[in-house]
Amino acid sequence: MKPIPAAPSYPADARFLKMLNSLLVVILFIKIAGFFTWSENIAITRVVKVFTRTGMTAAIWWLHYRIVQRGAVASYKWQHALAPLLYGAYLALGLVSFLWSTNVGYSALQWFMDFESLVFALYFVQCFLLLEQFFPQSDIKFYNVLGNAVFLMMLIFVAGMFIAPDEFYRLTHGGEEARLGGFFMNPNELGMLCVVGISCFVFDVYRKHRTTATVLKTAVLLFALVMTGSRSSTIGCMLVFFFHIRQSNNVKLQVLMYGAAMLAVPFIVEKIMIKEGGGGLDEVLSMTGRLPFWKALITEGLPQEPLFGFGFMRIAYKDYFQSVHTYAGQMTHNTFIQVLMNLGFVGFTIVLFQMVFTVKGFMQTAQKEKRLMFIGILIPILINSFTEFGIFGETNYGILFYQLLIFYISRTINPFFTPREKLHLQKRRPDWQFS
Repeated sequence: MKPIPAAPSYPADARFLKMLNSLLVVILFIKIAGFFTWSENIAITRVVKVFTRTGMTAAIWWLHYRIVQRGAVASYKWQHALAPLLYGAYLALGLVSFLWSTNVGYSALQWFMDFESLVFALYFVQCFLLLEQFFPQSDIKFYNVLGNAVFLMMLIFVAGMFIAPDEFYRLTHGGEEARLGGFFMNPNELGMLCVVGISCFVFDVYRKHRTTATVLKTAVLLFALVMTGSRSSTIGCMLVFFFHIRQSNNVKLQVLMYGAAMLAVPFIVEKIMIKEGGGGLDEVLSMTGRLPFWKALITEGLPQEPLFGFGFMRIAYKDYFQSVHTYAGQMTHNTFIQVLMNLGFVGFTIVLFQMVFTVKGFMQTAQKEKRLMFIGILIPILINSFTEFGIFGETNYGILFYQLLIFYISRTINPFFTPREKLHLQKRRPDWQFS
């Protein structure tokens, strides 16, 4: 199969691409903001979430349309199709589970929010596919857009911790510990967002793109990560750094990074892993009480509905799972146990194979940059999935990031144009040479 010839570069393209880069960052920033709780008033929060999420899905569709009108062909095909197919099977089973869900309204709300973010992810990724193919002179990178959107969000929180600390800090352990997040976002989820941004900026360092600005942005995200006090996200950040150190051929950089990591370990262990007033080592070993809760879920809850579960995002017959051996909970704090409880062993099997084929698809991707980017983004959201909502849990931006990765490996431009598509290109790109 011959590659599609590159589109010619027009002077007007530079202005268009600059505007496009800004719009992609803003749209993704607002989309991520739609997952936060910006008001303690439930009605206001729901209105904000509905308008930001659906509004940005409409906005990304419009942006995709503008790129096509500018001189691209929206003709796609699937590759590594098992990853999206199995994700579709997971959502299909979730939809069918409305028939036996213990709360159909809640299951439906969660399902439609996941489906809406899936539509957004599809068009968002397709925008980058069009840019890569039809605007090769473009300097717009997926990781740069994602990193900047995360940075803008965390800039609000870093500023907020100084301007309005009562709002932006969340007191835990009887008020002895203050963690960045407030009522706006779970600190662990916020920490995961920081690590995703840091991982994205690593690639800007690789290509020496505005190095000073990139280092400053990364420093802000690292500071915010520390202030969240998230153990899981800190571990994820260290794994991301070690992963990239291993990929580097610069011996001096490797020595410097390993040395910095060794110096940071005592601080991390004392201040984050074993928090003062936070239960100490016992709390760490029990994963903040999660292990007894997971044991109760599997031994007491799962046997009640082992095959198909309690319904999409439901873990018990009532709103909370209750056991005499642990605390009551509405969600499992582990995305895989969440799937096991709400869709049973059937859903868990689908999810397991879906992840296998997603990872396999990226490992088979020819571009090294894409493979590294996938691993860099997957590390924090996967670690977060073991202790929080995760990629198959209740709606959160970790799900959105995972959906973006799925489409990034499974969607590609169809190199064979129809006569109508050729005419479209000839009108907008008169110098285009067809193979």
